[in-house]
Amino acid sequence: MDKDLLGEQEVRDLCQQAEAAQRQAAAFSQEQVDRICAAMAQAGFRAARRLAELAVEETGMGRVDDKVLKNELSTRDVWAGYKDLRTVGILEHDRRGKHTIYAEPMGVVAAIIPTTNPTSTVMYKAIICTKSRNAMIASPHPIAGRCTLESVKVLAEAAVRAGAPEGLISCLSLPGIKAAAALMKDPRVSIILSTGGTSIVRAAHSSGKPAIGVGPGNVPAFVEKTADVRKAVRDIIIGKSFDWGLICSSEQAMIVDRRNEKKVLDCLKREPVAWIRGEERAKLENFMVDSDGHLNTVVVGQSPARIAQLAGFAVPEKTEVLLVEQGGVGLEYPLSREKLSPVLAYYTVGDTEAGIALSERVVEYGGVGHTSIIHSRDQDVVEQFARRVKTFRVLVNTPGPHGSVGYSTSLDPAMTLGCGTWGGAITGDNITPLHLINRKHLAWETAAVATDTRSQDSFSRRGNYSRFDELERLRPKTKGTKVDIPTQPADQDVLDEVGRIAREFARRLEA
Repeated sequence: MDKDLLGEQEVRDLCQQAEAAQRQAAAFSQEQVDRICAAMAQAGFRAARRLAELAVEETGMGRVDDKVLKNELSTRDVWAGYKDLRTVGILEHDRRGKHTIYAEPMGVVAAIIPTTNPTSTVMYKAIICTKSRNAMIASPHPIAGRCTLESVKVLAEAAVRAGAPEGLISCLSLPGIKAAAALMKDPRVSIILSTGGTSIVRAAHSSGKPAIGVGPGNVPAFVEKTADVRKAVRDIIIGKSFDWGLICSSEQAMIVDRRNEKKVLDCLKREPVAWIRGEERAKLENFMVDSDGHLNTVVVGQSPARIAQLAGFAVPEKTEVLLVEQGGVGLEYPLSREKLSPVLAYYTVGDTEAGIALSERVVEYGGVGHTSIIHSRDQDVVEQFARRVKTFRVLVNTPGPHGSVGYSTSLDPAMTLGCGTWGGAITGDNITPLHLINRKHLAWETAAVATDTRSQDSFSRRGNYSRFDELERLRPKTKGTKVDIPTQPADQDVLDEVGRIAREFARRLEA
């Protein structure tokens, strides 16, 4: 039978199982949910290296040791960050008992998984979906189908042993464009959690379903004049070379204030970098980016030595980053875009204002909403940078990949990073279990809606006013500087109402 037809049938089968399993999970207590999630996180953490090796073997991208760290973050650290989070029953309750917010699961989540971070992303999504009592069906990238499926298998088996129903966590074994489309459009799917390239994220948003999608990043790292230069340079090289640049929050442009450039260049001499200039620069630019600005995907997640070889020149095997000076931002400067590889654009600027302005332009060229970085010890400059650069993660004095996912910062641990409305997404947050929960509101009346028997148009609103016609007679009328005192005495019941309003106002102030 045709593979696409088999894939679409698998989608229907998994959706049916997931829907039934989710109904059971919806009745779980917080303790049951947490026991299952803890077992999943532990199983994924133990398998971190094996899954990392499988991912590199299958995709040919990235570095095993770095993928191990990502897998550990996506299991141990994600669970540590969310284990105390309440996701069952009452989330909030006001002290007078008049407004209570309950957690309700969303249902079946279609989780679109990228080829760049397959094992870490799917394990993270499985844990946050389960924590919020949702079912998850993963749709892997075809290039990373085997390692994604194995990661899901590890966590799903641990979940079942801990009490989860079969089918709560599953993965397509026949991934493809048609299967992914069928999953996103299946009526039993409640929401799409999409991490991947622009086309698949756009498809998620166009599916007719609620969707949480993320966009690309084009991350500037501004080394401002007050920076700890040695640490800044080291952080940028660590971030850019991490998993050979596969994380979309890795540094794409190093922007250096000319007033400390000598220190920066001295520090770079001690780093495993290679400057690419002249003819080699032209070869690299022409090989990596076409005339329309599209990236040659052959370079994604490859080592500097391999990229140089493909482009037609050589660098030392131990090189960690290829540094290429760029004169500006845009199509005419090919390497000013996101590169998903250990290739770093290098710029110098005259002062702080120029550095912030250039950072803005880099972000606007394909990275709006995602992440930006500044290395500085000047609080005022940091705040100015944060106000102006249009990203929802502004990292200070830390490597991009590690800071953005919450490894070296206090951000929520996550492998799906929202880009907000600036980047065409619904949120700019790091995605957590709370983004996969419906909030149900129970609200008691706190102010009577009283109808005057003499006027159907007269009513009380939130206990502040009633009998507007009568109260209006008590209000002084101002005409210039003269105050008109009403000549007609007010009814006693109107005065009583005024007194009640005053007492209620005083009570609310005390509360």
